[in-house]
Amino acid sequence: MEESTDKVKTVITAPAMSRRELDIEVPADEASREFEKVLDDYASKAKLDGFRRGKAPREMVKRLFSEDLREAVIESLAPRVLRESLRAENINPVSTPLIRDIRFKSGEPFRFKAVVEIIPEFEVPPYKKIKIEKSAVQVEEAEVDRYLEELRQKSADYAPVADRGVRDGDYTVIEWKGKDLKTKRFLPTEKILVLAGHPDNEKNLNESLVGLLPQETKRFVIAYPPVHPQKKLAGREIEYEIKAISIKEKKVPEMTDEWAKDLGEFDGLAGLRAKVRGELEKAKGEAARREKGEQAIRALAEGVPLDLPESLVEAEAQSILRSWAESLKGGLTAPQIEELKQRAREQAAQNIKRGLILKKIADRERLSVGDEEVEEEIREMAKRNGVPLAQLVARLNEEGRREDIRTALLTRKTIDFLLGNAVS
Repeated sequence: MEESTDKVKTVITAPAMSRRELDIEVPADEASREFEKVLDDYASKAKLDGFRRGKAPREMVKRLFSEDLREAVIESLAPRVLRESLRAENINPVSTPLIRDIRFKSGEPFRFKAVVEIIPEFEVPPYKKIKIEKSAVQVEEAEVDRYLEELRQKSADYAPVADRGVRDGDYTVIEWKGKDLKTKRFLPTEKILVLAGHPDNEKNLNESLVGLLPQETKRFVIAYPPVHPQKKLAGREIEYEIKAISIKEKKVPEMTDEWAKDLGEFDGLAGLRAKVRGELEKAKGEAARREKGEQAIRALAEGVPLDLPESLVEAEAQSILRSWAESLKGGLTAPQIEELKQRAREQAAQNIKRGLILKKIADRERLSVGDEEVEEEIREMAKRNGVPLAQLVARLNEEGRREDIRTALLTRKTIDFLLGNAVS
């Protein structure tokens, strides 16, 4: 394809769905005018020996700064001409264009190539009667019982104990001293709160805590392996001395009407059970809706072959890796890291493809999200997270995340549209 005007010639090729290459030629006279303009600017500022600032001969400036002048012309002319060509061709890059193969000589046309990434055009398959598997939301009595038990455990009190030793499940404040058996150097003395018997504790610590009386001390040794999450302890053999300062025993309330009334505005245990059942049904219903939405989007995505811009995939993959890194504890091998990177890229491509399909459907169906809906969602976010509304609004404004909320709401609305038009 070729487009030309009186000034600039542009030849566009499409080596891939998501990439366009532009061969651009600027006529010699326009390139010369740009060169003269740059030369005038240099000459007006140049200070050469024997001449006042701006009074040096243009030919001398041209000769002494020839390479600088050439670079300045390229830096000013190429981006401007490229912007004009992209606008004329209605090409919208998703990343910074790559300019290369620049050819520029005095008296000749100015030529260069540009590579840009774009969102490729695609057709969305029929989406108004997608087949979705029917699923019933059902909450078993055992699920309600488990939830109530969790509430009971969370509402437990911890009462001081003075007439017995530590048992598993007790919260114990201990004084903790350590000595390196090799260097004989002491570690700083600390007071720490320990949940006796917790699986994350050192095995020797849990064994030493059992039966420990208030103000009683015990010693034990831990030989840390050469590879240990706490690098300052790796490979060291430490003798610890612990002393129980205080012990608190977990007191779990009985599951009675009085306990239920203490948890909120319930008339008793039956009212609490009804509330719990309703919350579980709501959560299961939302999970079922998400799964149906996934089914709908999967069905659409499978019918859309799409070559995605590399820059978008890479940026999304990096974002995914950062989110995963927050839940990883490190210590991954090189092959595991490479596997994670590959999984992130696959997930990124999937996310982008689905997002593009949903946006096209939203545009076609004229779905949108108003400012009032964004404000309502922010109020709900503040309520769910127990955060003051003004504080959340300030943080969202500072981080520029309002549009992210609008996009998420539009995605939800589009999925609801698909599900509303689906068949079972």
